[in-house]
Amino acid sequence: MEIWINPACSKCRSALSLLDAEGTEYTVRRYLEEPPTVAELEAVLARLGLEPWDIARTGEAIAGELGLKTWAREAAERGRWIAALAEHPILIQRPIITADDGSAVVARTPEAVRSVLD
Repeated sequence: MEIWINPACSKCRSALSLLDAEGTEYTVRRYLEEPPTVAELEAVLARLGLEPWDIARTGEAIAGELGLKTWAREAAERGRWIAALAEHPILIQRPIITADDGSAVVARTPEAVRSVLD
């Protein structure tokens, strides 16, 4: 199991605490320091069953600079979104947990974290 975190994020710290309390083995990826590649983002999105705009943090300053809120949310623009997430990883929603069974979840709630523990 791997969890993508930003150590400054309270939701990330909460997810780590829950994983620790459950005695779960996991690997931490500080995705701001080790950004995911386009291929990794595509793989995680497939596992999540989501589109790139579903995991984009549109309230970040860089999102405003890019005009992200105005970008079309359609298949033809998917590559543009993924490229932006890869180039500016601060735009990626967190934490994201990828489980060994192939599942993945945006783990912003305790329930979401627990969903990959079963």
